[in-house]
Amino acid sequence: MSEKENVIICRCNDVTLKEIEELIDQGITEIEEIKRLTRIGMGPCQGRTCIPIVASIIARKTGKSYDEIGIPATRVPVRPVPMGVLVGDEDEE
Repeated sequence: MSEKENVIICRCNDVTLKEIEELIDQGITEIEEIKRLTRIGMGPCQGRTCIPIVASIIARKTGKSYDEIGIPATRVPVRPVPMGVLVGDEDEE
């Protein structure tokens, strides 16, 4: 097993550095497409850890800047959140 096969990029879905780099080498350089193919960012952490790492890998392998890669929009929270928290109502718990 190579070193890249041991480096986990997405802990929620066990996606390795080797898997990400192979997709990039095939010309797949959009985070959303990589997300659909590997399920990065779809686990309990919702991509808080792996999405920025994947963006950095894409930037390194393509020569683009990190800002050019673009981070996908965050989705709705995984757990239910009381509406008061979202609107700033401090009375609701």
